[in-house]
Amino acid sequence: MTSRPHIDDAERRTRLMRRHRLAAENPAGGVVDAADAMVGLHATTPSTVYLSAWARIPDFDPDDMTAALYTDRVLVKQLAMRRTLFVFSRPTLADAIGAVGPRVTASERTNMLRDLRRSDSPDGPDHYDDPDGWIDKARAAVLDELGTEPALTSTQLRERRSELDGYIVHGAGTKWAGRAPMGPRVLNMMSAAGEIVRGPNAAGWHLSRPSWVLMSRWLGAPLEPVDPAQGHRAMIDRWLRAFGPGTETDLVWWLGSTKTAVRAALADLDVVTVDLDGGRVGYVHADDLDPDHPVEPCALLLPELDPTTMGHKERDFYVGDHAAHVFDTNGNGGQTAWWDGRIVGGWSQNPDGAVEVHLLEKLPASARRALGERADELATWLGEVRPKPGYPAPFMRKR
Repeated sequence: MTSRPHIDDAERRTRLMRRHRLAAENPAGGVVDAADAMVGLHATTPSTVYLSAWARIPDFDPDDMTAALYTDRVLVKQLAMRRTLFVFSRPTLADAIGAVGPRVTASERTNMLRDLRRSDSPDGPDHYDDPDGWIDKARAAVLDELGTEPALTSTQLRERRSELDGYIVHGAGTKWAGRAPMGPRVLNMMSAAGEIVRGPNAAGWHLSRPSWVLMSRWLGAPLEPVDPAQGHRAMIDRWLRAFGPGTETDLVWWLGSTKTAVRAALADLDVVTVDLDGGRVGYVHADDLDPDHPVEPCALLLPELDPTTMGHKERDFYVGDHAAHVFDTNGNGGQTAWWDGRIVGGWSQNPDGAVEVHLLEKLPASARRALGERADELATWLGEVRPKPGYPAPFMRKR
């Protein structure tokens, strides 16, 4: 019986640092390289895209990311895996939509139908006799308006088309009673399907006030169709190059997909199984078994929801015992401090702009000094900007 190759935790951390363009010897060559190195950059919190790029690109200028997103359009924001907003390069965009677009679109529609049917106003204007029909009419109205206008905000669309001005009533008779607009949720559903895209942003780089554009207009051509099986193969191929080795659990979670779809894609790729520390079994490309040479320890400050932090479900090999301090109960990773390929703490920005590192373990003086210097560099780069965390890490509540 032939034993499987073994890839230990130290080697896995080395791969992350080098392949994620975090090692000083292997920085990203630009914003597209940074996005592709991670498959995609998380964009749920607007500032994360820019802070993730800052961590990987020497002398990063936020105008470069803004130009790539809104002028050159070589990077595109897209609702994709796990109903999360990402920034992808164009080739990855088509594969991401093909892989998970139908699943996310169906999920968005199902959730809307549930809420429309439960709306607590059976005889009022917020009652929907035909929830499916309402969604279809709202979608058609968006396509009609964006077919003649280059870009419109969610508010402008609702002002122009009554079909989008729908609300649901929830919590009637309780202190939690309220009304929630449905128009923005229709836009999210259409975005997941690749029909529309977040276009020009009317706010600063750390804020989000997007307008909406037809995807074909934004790209200058129709999006290349990719079927789910082809998309899964392409996305898993990319993930293994960037994050591998990883487990089936990692892949299913990262994609927000099913074991069946992941297993089918793995069967079509030239991958092998390897033993990981802790008794787990992982997957890696057959031509990617040779160990990387170690990288020099370096200090890193990564933003909330950074792709490196959020790349694995089974993340003990880089988070250790600190998960409860940097991940919230929904699994969202906050602002993290890294040393030698591991999360060792977090960071926060004070009202005066200073960046403070919060260590969760004892470190050598050289590591503490390097993290302090990196914090000063981040504070200087941010200047007067004060990005507001959308998913504060638990350690921040204890300050």
